[in-house]
Amino acid sequence: MSVLVYTESEQGKFKKTAFEVASYAKALANQLGTTVTAVAINANDPSELGNYGVDKVLNVNNSQLEAFNAKTYADVLKQAAEKENAKVVIVSSSADSKYLAPLLAVGLNAGFASNVVEAPSSTSPFTVKRTAFTNKAFSMTTIDTDVKLVAVSNNAFGLVESGGNASAEDFSPSIPEAGVSVQSVDKATDKVTIADAEIVVSGGRGLKGPENWGMIEELAEVLGAATACSKPVSDLGWRPHSEHVGQTGKPVAANLYIAIGISGAIQHLAGINASKVKVVINTDAEAPFFKAADYGVVGDAFEVVPQLIEKLKAFKAQQ
Repeated sequence: MSVLVYTESEQGKFKKTAFEVASYAKALANQLGTTVTAVAINANDPSELGNYGVDKVLNVNNSQLEAFNAKTYADVLKQAAEKENAKVVIVSSSADSKYLAPLLAVGLNAGFASNVVEAPSSTSPFTVKRTAFTNKAFSMTTIDTDVKLVAVSNNAFGLVESGGNASAEDFSPSIPEAGVSVQSVDKATDKVTIADAEIVVSGGRGLKGPENWGMIEELAEVLGAATACSKPVSDLGWRPHSEHVGQTGKPVAANLYIAIGISGAIQHLAGINASKVKVVINTDAEAPFFKAADYGVVGDAFEVVPQLIEKLKAFKAQQ
């Protein structure tokens, strides 16, 4: 009766979230006195998971699973859970997992807790802490079904290396009819993705135009960060919609979120509230973002950001 964890990968490489949910699953398995089994789909090196506490990997290699499909992936995970007699299944809070989790919960007749931020405070009854009200509060949620499904919030639990070894077992589940097909996928391969980034540098209308985005990209490059923007910026066409973060865009749960020229509308704050440290740079000292930020700079971004970049470069040069 192992804990089953779905470890996401892309183009054969595990995502950061895969190692985080594996770390969470290991902590839970220690509480339950059991082992961790991971499901890896078309991954190049499943043994990597052993370093984060996985004992066994069900290795699925199938060309029909190259493109993500929530219905198909949920069915594969259902078959894996039934094979392993798993009573607890762990997934991440990625966009893909948010689609497949409800389907998997129905398939397993499992109670489902999303946005979980800590290992269970109790396993009998099974109680987890999760965010609620767009990250403004916490809820202690009890799952009393036989099978339990938990979605771990990104960047909430962290990566915990345990230095173990994972055995690999080929797993060939039946693949149901998908019903839809992916014709093409266009991805930016030279940038840090918002979902995987530990640092996000975001810009708003205070930058006055797309021609001024160079300093946002330069700051992000120095920090090894992803770039993002507010909704008005993407609506104006200054930046692609894929960079829009907030309640109506991509959620952000970075270790550090830097908002430049963003006033802080409630929809934007709701989508980035899970970030651990929030920094705002704005000329308006009354901007709502200052009430939500951990650190704030009242000043002109066109003066502050270049100086920040210069200082960061000088610091890195000394390392």
